[in-house]
Amino acid sequence: MKSNNRKDLSERLMLDRILPGSGSATRPGSKLMVLLLLVSATYVVYTLKLISSSRACHVEPFSAVVRRLNDIVNSSQPFILLQSNQTAVIKSHSSSPPPPPPPPETDLRHVVFGIAASARLWKQRKEYIKLWYKPNQMRGYVWLEKPVKRLDQENETNNLPPVKISADTSKFPYKNKQGHRSAIRISRIVTETLKLGLKDVRWFVMGDDDTVFVAENLIRVLRKYDHNQMYYIGSLSESHLQNIYFSYGMAYGGGGFAVSYPLAVALSKMQDRCIKRYPALYGSDDRMQACMAELGVPLTKELGFHQYDVYGNLFGLLAAHPVAPLVTLHHLDVVEPIFPNMTRVDALKRLQMPAMLDSAGLMQQSICYDKRRKWTVSVSWGYAVQIFRGVFSAREMEMPSRTFLNWYRRADYTAYAFNTRPVSRHPCQKPFVFYMTTTGVHPMTNMTVSHYESHRVAQPECRWKMANPGDLRTVIVYKKPDPHLWDRSPRRNCCRVKSKKNNTLEISVAVCKEGEVVEVM
Repeated sequence: MKSNNRKDLSERLMLDRILPGSGSATRPGSKLMVLLLLVSATYVVYTLKLISSSRACHVEPFSAVVRRLNDIVNSSQPFILLQSNQTAVIKSHSSSPPPPPPPPETDLRHVVFGIAASARLWKQRKEYIKLWYKPNQMRGYVWLEKPVKRLDQENETNNLPPVKISADTSKFPYKNKQGHRSAIRISRIVTETLKLGLKDVRWFVMGDDDTVFVAENLIRVLRKYDHNQMYYIGSLSESHLQNIYFSYGMAYGGGGFAVSYPLAVALSKMQDRCIKRYPALYGSDDRMQACMAELGVPLTKELGFHQYDVYGNLFGLLAAHPVAPLVTLHHLDVVEPIFPNMTRVDALKRLQMPAMLDSAGLMQQSICYDKRRKWTVSVSWGYAVQIFRGVFSAREMEMPSRTFLNWYRRADYTAYAFNTRPVSRHPCQKPFVFYMTTTGVHPMTNMTVSHYESHRVAQPECRWKMANPGDLRTVIVYKKPDPHLWDRSPRRNCCRVKSKKNNTLEISVAVCKEGEVVEVM
């Protein structure tokens, strides 16, 4: 019995040592050991389960990973970066640097004028140059064959370009019996001007000493073209026969033409050799065009350059100017003054007033109808207004009336390089003409207000029973300046007859409204 009791006691003591909490005394080391065993067993079981259920995976080589990351970084496509706050941020990794700012627009400071002049005619021709040349804004040179007498007035010298003497051209052959060898030196003006080494030049512009430029419109034309490319810009003669004798691909120098800087450089390298190949040509213009042909550069035609190879009265041409900015006028010593009862120079001075206020709209034609009185009205802004009895279609009105004669006096109306219409002989269809006298700007509306006064000439008797435009003395035209006119597609402005008060007719000229059409009544 006692032995059995001792055995039971020893077994309980052993259990107390093994099982925690199974006795009155428990040691800390036993608890830690049991915890470690349980954690280890759990880890072993989880690992075995993971290994048994997983498939074999492919490990990408490190070099491939690096190559793929480089492709992503160098790609121009945007990708997403996650910052520490898990906000998605779009990043563009274009390797190209930001584009440089665009170059400044072509302005007068980028143009150099080369003016072909004659010492014999310099005294009178210089007056034309003073009308348009602005020494503080422009660069240019007058090229003469020999020195002229010193100008008496210092302020006159300050209003003209510097004078240069052309190089000797006696080494070049000239065999045209009808022309003059001065054509050779004039054809080299662009090259000689280039050799002066002026900085920041984009265009060389040629003209004669009797050429008048509307400089702002010249710039509007040149801005259309890339000055870094080769361009030869100008226009033809009004005479079809002239264009046949010389070329329909030639810019007439009196009307002015522009040569881009790269083309001038290319020309300067070959022009002297080129000139020697054409001793039989007549003038400077055809020599220039011959060299352009060898360079492979065609003429880019702009309708605003005017050679005016005509005689007589320019009215028909100016009153129906093409839908293009007016750039030049030429042969001003040959034609009549553009305004009646004035000298040629004074008439051109009058034209400077509207040119300063709205050069883009100068000479631009607008056509409308006074339906109440059954009149056709044509406005050549800044120059003249015509009023006709009856109805003329826009197609008729946009054709110049033949108030001028062909350069070849025996030629008939088919010898022009454009459409014309005859001056009406019907006594009731002769136009009543009103010439511009003054132009200003209204201080409240900022609109130009131009006054056109009746040109009083004898009119034949008309028996039509309708209102007589001869009762008018003044036409007032209101127009808002539009410097961006030629930034849009070419289109004539529209005019509207506003009112008639006593002997005055008021007309507004503006951009055509949506759906507005010049319709025959």
